[in-house]
Amino acid sequence: MSAVATPLPVSFEFFPPKTPEGAEKLRAVRQQLYARAPQFCSVTYGAGGSTQEGTFTAVREILAEGVQAASHFSCIGATRESVRAQLAELKGMGVKRLVALRGDLPSGYGAGGEFHYASDLVAFIRAETGRDFHIEVAAYPEVHPQARSADADLQAFATKVRAGADSAITQYFFNADAYARFVEDTRRLGLDVPVVPGIMPILGATQLMRFSDACGAEIPRWIRLRLQGYGDDVASIRAFGLDVVARLCQQLVAAGAPGLHFYTMNQSAPTLALCDRLGL
Repeated sequence: MSAVATPLPVSFEFFPPKTPEGAEKLRAVRQQLYARAPQFCSVTYGAGGSTQEGTFTAVREILAEGVQAASHFSCIGATRESVRAQLAELKGMGVKRLVALRGDLPSGYGAGGEFHYASDLVAFIRAETGRDFHIEVAAYPEVHPQARSADADLQAFATKVRAGADSAITQYFFNADAYARFVEDTRRLGLDVPVVPGIMPILGATQLMRFSDACGAEIPRWIRLRLQGYGDDVASIRAFGLDVVARLCQQLVAAGAPGLHFYTMNQSAPTLALCDRLGL
């Protein structure tokens, strides 16, 4: 399998650890991944901002380690005043990049807040802070699971871009054609922002299927059956997953993907193996 011929921007996503041991492990993971010179590292944000303290702590550490950090920033259930205060805090920390999302309310909460869509948040950030932040938004090549239709989802993406988004990161997927078609559709609408594919290393069959069922990412039948056939053979699952995802990345780069964004799951080995296979 041939390597990627030219340098390609890569970025890595982490989630805020819940324990001191997890935080220490993540510091080691980051140092290993920094050797690949990421364009930035992003940190996720729990439902309703439930991990805000952990997210901001991880962002501060990444910045202190000399790497650009992007904070996820969700708005559902938030008020303009609370978002304004959080933006000021992030700006004060030196954050230059945000991943603006609608997000979800914690379980048991009703609808609330002054923002209903990610596009509302993007427009508010632009109005409040001008060009202080590079704003990433989410894209769904296989259609958001809550969208009324594929066209409605595409129009929702267009609204986010026109509200002021600079670029997009996709939900993970395993069908390169879905990405190519999505980008083609965005260009047809006159949207010229970079759309960076999100890449999920295959770490285990059960975990991947659970995540995919929850977020609407399709696992092609042949991949699902192969994974099931390996049973509890983790080494075979990961070797097969490396082949599948590396081939996907090559197809995406050949299709003109402007970069690759890796969902690391706070582990370094699977992402490093992919980078090695691709020559990144």
